[in-house]
Amino acid sequence: MAIAMKKPQSHINSRILIVDDDDTIRVLMNEFMTTLGYQCYTASGGLEALDVLETHPVDVVITDIIMPGMDGLELTQQIKEQYDYEIIVMTGFAGEYSYEEVIHKGASDFVFKPVRYEELHLRLQRVLRERSMREKLERLAITDDLTKLFNARHFYKRLTAEVDRANRYEHPLALLMLDIDYFKMYNDTYGHLEGNTVLARLGQIIRNGLRRLDSAYRYGGEEFTVILPETGGTNAHHVARRLLEAIGNEIFFPAGGKGVGITVSIGIAQYRPEEDMKAFIKRADMAMYESKKHGRNRITFFDADIEAAN
Repeated sequence: MAIAMKKPQSHINSRILIVDDDDTIRVLMNEFMTTLGYQCYTASGGLEALDVLETHPVDVVITDIIMPGMDGLELTQQIKEQYDYEIIVMTGFAGEYSYEEVIHKGASDFVFKPVRYEELHLRLQRVLRERSMREKLERLAITDDLTKLFNARHFYKRLTAEVDRANRYEHPLALLMLDIDYFKMYNDTYGHLEGNTVLARLGQIIRNGLRRLDSAYRYGGEEFTVILPETGGTNAHHVARRLLEAIGNEIFFPAGGKGVGITVSIGIAQYRPEEDMKAFIKRADMAMYESKKHGRNRITFFDADIEAAN
């Protein structure tokens, strides 16, 4: 089969699951998509497709409707209930299924067999573009413009999920609260534009100092928070120490003046089983204020069972 189409540079390595009980169609479509640069998986039916998705996340599922066992519409419905994947449905029975019915089940597009692969590829590109655009808009909605960290609204949503997971699986969870020391004095001395420069740079430093599972947020004003899943007090203290030192080593030159250093006060709380989320946040906040009270530029750890300043 000759392929004269250019590779989709903007969507190279997008992951595709092809589901069809016709071996020939499945093999040819897999060959076509792989040649274009997509990462492909295949399944011969709905149940096999669900098995594949358990271990292989994808961007788009391309599925036939008429298949033995679970048909394409039921598969579409189950996928949309469990995952946030796009779905393109194919059928050779134009009179039996309406576009509205397929879209109502959650599909992103609907094509008729025999499928022209070039047309399918164009539809796939459109679906991927729309998915990318939606993801960008979603990221903007949960991101603080200045620091590029997540915003406070997303913090509460994410922490709710992590607290639920910590209770369900009895896994550790820790929370950091960071506040810039004497930041009002810095703003009063050098102006808010220079203060914004500090906030933006601290956002970068915090992001660079985190592990893969961690997530950071601008909690409000000059205050930041970091969620540390699967993390007990000792490891949380290591993360906090790394951030404290990285921020302390940064030098700012407001308005071309003499170099100025910035420090932060950090509080750590380890989650207590079945603890109310607001109480958990309050303990981290109290630990941070303990750091303020005892001289700033330091870390205070409130353990799951005891409260002690370090």
